[in-house]
Amino acid sequence: MKLVDAHCHFDFPRFDGCRAGELEAALHNGVVGLVIPGVRSSDWDRVKSTAQAHSGLFYCLGIHPWYIGEHSERDLEALESLLSARPERCIAIGECGLDRLHGDLASQYPWFEAQIELASKLNFPLIIHSVKTHDEVHATLRRHNWSGRALLHGFSGSYQQAAKLVEQGCFIGVGGVITHPRARKTRETVARLPLESLVLETDAPDMAPEGIVAGNNSPAYLPRILECLAEIRSEQPEYLASVLFSNTEELYGHSLW
Repeated sequence: MKLVDAHCHFDFPRFDGCRAGELEAALHNGVVGLVIPGVRSSDWDRVKSTAQAHSGLFYCLGIHPWYIGEHSERDLEALESLLSARPERCIAIGECGLDRLHGDLASQYPWFEAQIELASKLNFPLIIHSVKTHDEVHATLRRHNWSGRALLHGFSGSYQQAAKLVEQGCFIGVGGVITHPRARKTRETVARLPLESLVLETDAPDMAPEGIVAGNNSPAYLPRILECLAEIRSEQPEYLASVLFSNTEELYGHSLW
């Protein structure tokens, strides 16, 4: 089986001094690659250098809603300049989006919308952070006539919300939350969605599977999520792995891994 972690903060300090070992453990478990999202301009160089230091790693550049206060219009201009150069291994824009539980939504909208427009202009996939804003994210994509590919990362909404987002061009990120029995709504949602709309992610070091200490998640745990998804959907892990791998290539671009 070949697996790809579609969203992993492998540049974070949690992995300092142990990246080679973490990657070796992940590869031993069938994880052949991962994608590192960028969350703020001050981290972009670190994200890029982390991805370029290891085979199978790719990255994204974006401005996360938590960090919009650190940025100005110049950062959006810098983002467009960087992405227009089509840097090696940079395969998406994000992580960007909306978060009802962190900051002011009205302030977040212009940053999200600017990155949607940039992704459309440059034909990049979009990596979306959405916390209790799935309906707002869908409405924003629709208002901007989004017709590209996007990852709705860390999804934990209803089936109806997910189905609307899939119809709008989004893949749904399936992570460690489904391993927690209390996450009934999310588990029911991923059981019902078309398999072709799903991709696997860890969000490491966050969003840990059941039994893993919070903040200590790793791409090596991606097979646990696959096994749980197979149980939820009553499908064979090998079959799921094959389709999910193809989905991830469809999201980010064919033949990356």
